[in-house]
Amino acid sequence: MIYEEKTVSSEKVFEGRIIKVKVDRVEMPDGSVATRELVEHPGGVGIVAITDKDEIILVEQYRKPLDKAIYEIPAGKLDPGEHHRTCGIRELGEETGLSAKVFDYMGFIYPSPGFTDEVTHVYLAKELTQGETHPDDDEFLDVKKVPFDTALKMVMDGEINDAKSVFGILKYNMMR
Repeated sequence: MIYEEKTVSSEKVFEGRIIKVKVDRVEMPDGSVATRELVEHPGGVGIVAITDKDEIILVEQYRKPLDKAIYEIPAGKLDPGEHHRTCGIRELGEETGLSAKVFDYMGFIYPSPGFTDEVTHVYLAKELTQGETHPDDDEFLDVKKVPFDTALKMVMDGEINDAKSVFGILKYNMMR
């Protein structure tokens, strides 16, 4: 059986700087009708940046929806029409001041497919060179170098819970 939902109607209820919200009425596979609240998001990129000393670059940043600071891999939102590789290189430089000779694609995740179409791409950055940071005007973060095995333990101990960071750290661990 194919499980699809056919959109019967769609109403845009909010359009902000980053997201759009709409409410769709959908026909279910059994013919019944249900309501879906959907968030449209431009997508983003996370970067697993590894130093020559096998340290991972993490950023500590306050996240208002959680009302606390959390550890994450450097990351950012795609600009309209921007390729995810270009975004990743830009975000790594803006948040950490780093550039990388090696910038390899690791894959992508759907952070929360129950309500958003967001796709987050993840890259591995190696052979790093330090430059100047250029964070966004509304972005305040601390950049940390953490031994990779410590970061892996932080994931396993529940100290790093951000989906893109967990994905990137666990995938890199399997690659090394």
